[in-house]
Amino acid sequence: MRILVAGVGNVLQADDGFGVEVIRILMTRPQPDGVHLTETGIGGIALVQDLMLGFDACIVVDAVDRARPPGTVMVIEPDIIDVHGLRPEQRHDLLADMHLATPSRALMVARALGVLPARSWIVGCQPEEIEILRIGLSSTVQAAVPVAVAEVERCISELLCGAVTL
Repeated sequence: MRILVAGVGNVLQADDGFGVEVIRILMTRPQPDGVHLTETGIGGIALVQDLMLGFDACIVVDAVDRARPPGTVMVIEPDIIDVHGLRPEQRHDLLADMHLATPSRALMVARALGVLPARSWIVGCQPEEIEILRIGLSSTVQAAVPVAVAEVERCISELLCGAVTL
């Protein structure tokens, strides 16, 4: 099984750098065969290009606003739009700029191109500070990094064992 784990986010916007920080930690740890780690920053097209290499599963790590207490780590199965059912102007509006795309848009493009893995999840963390320019996570979100690392490792383990309960 080939699994892509992608950390996304903007390290210049405080807690938006969460996914990047989690991937940096994971890159210091040994990974099972078939697990590919990547840091895509804010470039959604980089995630799509990675998925074009062919993966059975994808785990995206990102700051995700779900109106939870800051620092809450969540495993989310994303609802990915099928652009083939949209009118041309709707497709254009959704797909116009992939450079600043959210993970959801990147996964939507991957689906449209036929490269979206059958299993895709987001390991997200509720941010505390995201709309400010600052390098470094808030203390609340920084404390959630080891929790997210453990969740990603659990997801990988369950995928490799075939016991997916995400």
